Amino acid sequence: MKPVRSLARAMLSGIFVASGYSNLTNPGRLVPAAKPITDRVEPLLEQVNPRIPTDTATLIRANGAVQIGAGLLFATGRLTRPMALVLAGTLVPVTLAGHRFWENEDAAARANNRVHFLKNLGLFGGLLLAAADTQGKPGLRWRTGHRIGHSRSSMRRAVRTARREARVVTARAASTARRLPG
Repeated sequence: MKPVRSLARAMLSGIFVASGYSNLTNPGRLVPAAKPITDRVEPLLEQVNPRIPTDTATLIRANGAVQIGAGLLFATGRLTRPMALVLAGTLVPVTLAGHRFWENEDAAARANNRVHFLKNLGLFGGLLLAAADTQGKPGLRWRTGHRIGHSRSSMRRAVRTARREARVVTARAASTARRLPG
């Protein structure tokens, strides 16, 4: 199953690396569409850290750089689960800024944006599946429960052994006490 996962990760990350590179090198084409979203995010960023640049082109470049880095890590199998979540996070502003089909009055533009919106929604779902994929190994929840169950079994076994040993010691002590004079 590993070759399938490796191939699927490379295929899924390809669009993020390619579009991230495009957005990093040429953010100007996206500025008009992204401006309404970045205007809403700007006060939040200034509250977090006033030194964070909040101009639209810089935020588009930052999103592109994150997509390239996370996409390459995801494709190469490094930190796949966290990188899938990072890529999913970068997809949200891109989708909300670029594919607002409900605002289009032209039927062709609305249909085109709806297709891209649904495509991004599908990518988001795939990334969530990748983030939940344990690559055939038991998940943390199962391993924790298994360890707890194993610990309980070990504890019960230790208690039974201690009781049995206590009975043996008591019986030997009683036997020895009967043999002693007095």
